[in-house]
Amino acid sequence: MSNSHEPTNIDRREFVKRSAAGMIAGRLVVEPVRRDERIRGANNRVVVGVIGSGRQGLSDMKSAMRHPDVDVAAICDVYQPNLAKGVALAPSAQQYGDFRRVLERKDIDAVIVASPDHWHPLHAILACEAGKDVYVEKPISVAVAEGRKMVDAARKHGRIVQVGTQQRSGKHFQQAAELVRSGKIGKVTQVRCWNFGNESPDGIGTAPDGSPPPELDWDMWLGPAPQRPFNSHRFGVSDARWSTFRWFWDYAGGMMTDWGVHWLDIVQMATGADAPVAISASGGKFALQDDRETPDTLIATYQYPGFICTYENRLANAAPLNDKRGGIDFHGTDGTLFVDRGGFEVTPETRRSGDSILDRSEAIQVSNSNDNHVDHLHDFIECVKSRRTPVADIEIGHRSTTTALLGNVAYRTGRRITWDGATERILGDSDASRHLTREYRKPWTL
Repeated sequence: MSNSHEPTNIDRREFVKRSAAGMIAGRLVVEPVRRDERIRGANNRVVVGVIGSGRQGLSDMKSAMRHPDVDVAAICDVYQPNLAKGVALAPSAQQYGDFRRVLERKDIDAVIVASPDHWHPLHAILACEAGKDVYVEKPISVAVAEGRKMVDAARKHGRIVQVGTQQRSGKHFQQAAELVRSGKIGKVTQVRCWNFGNESPDGIGTAPDGSPPPELDWDMWLGPAPQRPFNSHRFGVSDARWSTFRWFWDYAGGMMTDWGVHWLDIVQMATGADAPVAISASGGKFALQDDRETPDTLIATYQYPGFICTYENRLANAAPLNDKRGGIDFHGTDGTLFVDRGGFEVTPETRRSGDSILDRSEAIQVSNSNDNHVDHLHDFIECVKSRRTPVADIEIGHRSTTTALLGNVAYRTGRRITWDGATERILGDSDASRHLTREYRKPWTL
C-alpha cells in the first residue's frame, strides 16, 4: 500500500473514520510478503511499524531506533495524544488510527506490538499473516489458547516473533540462570518470587463511567473485549503512571501477568522447566478502595517436577524481603541465589567439618552490566535480518505467559488445578478449563 497520499496530521473526524474503516470484517486479508522476497537496499535496513505508542510502545521505539539499521516508517494508536508522541520520536513516520493500514504496507518488515494486553494476539497473528516479523509485549495473551494460536501463526508463516520479556537479554540474568542450571547452588527445591508495594487506601482511585474524550476511538480500543461504557480507569492512560487497564480482567491479569510473567520467565529459564504440573492460589482485594478488579494481595504456588515456586504480590504493605521489594530467590541445598534487575548474589549454605564451618558454595555478587531492554530489541532486529531464533521466541513467551495465567485461573476458581503442559489442558476440571479461552466481540475473530 503506497503511503504517498497519507496526510501527516489527521483531525479528530478523519482519525475516528479511519479507525472504524473496515470494521465490517474483524480480520484483514492481505497477501503475505516474505521478507526474503522483497528487494532490499544495499544497507540492509529493517523498516518497522509500531502498533501502540503509549508508554511502553515509546520505550520500545526508542530502544529499536538505537539500532543503526532501523527505520520507523509507521505508527498506529487509537488515542491521538499517544500517536503524537510517537510521531515526535519518528517525524518521518506515517500515522494511523487503524493497525490494519500498517499491515497492508508491503514496505514494512516488522511491527512492534505494544497495545493493551487484550489486543496482543490479534495484532501479532494478523501481522504474521501479513508477512511481518513481530516484537510483541508481554503478557502475550489474556487466555492460554490465544497464545498457542500465536505460536502456530508464527510457525505457519515463517515469522520471527520476539516476546518483550527483556530480562532474557540481561547478561547477569543469563549468568545467574547458568549458575542454577550448573548446580552451583546445589539441588533447587524452592523458588520464591515477589513484588511488594503500598498503594493503600486509594490505589488507582474511583471514576464514573462517561463519554470517551474526542481524541480517543473507544470502540477500537475495546476491540475484541466486551462492550463497556468508557471509564477513565479501564482506559487508564496517564503521564503519571502505567496505564491502569492492567487491573481489569477484560484486558489483562493484574500483577500476576504484569510482573509475575517477568519473574516466572526467569524461573523457567534457570531451571529448564517448561510448565508446572499443579497450581493453587489465594488472595483477594483486601485493602485498596478503588476501581480495580484484580487482587491487591496474592500468593500463587506452582508445583514443578522436583521443586515448588511461589509468586506473591501485595499492594498494601511495602516491607521488603531481605531488603528487596521484588525479585527471585532460588533456594538450593548448597546456597541461595537472589536475582533482580540490579544484579544477583549467591549466599552459601554452610556445613560442619570437624571443628570447622565450611561454605557449601562460593559467595558471588554480580551487578547488572547491560541495558537489557535495548539489547532485547536489538536481538529482535538482528534475528529479522539473520532469521535465527530470538532469545525470547514466541514459544518461550507463550509458556511463561501460560504459567502466570494459570495462577490467575487458580485464584479465580479457588481450586488447585492440575496442568498437562504437553497438551495444554487442565485435567478433571471443566469449570476451570473455561478460563483457558475467551470470547471475542464481533466482528473480531481469532
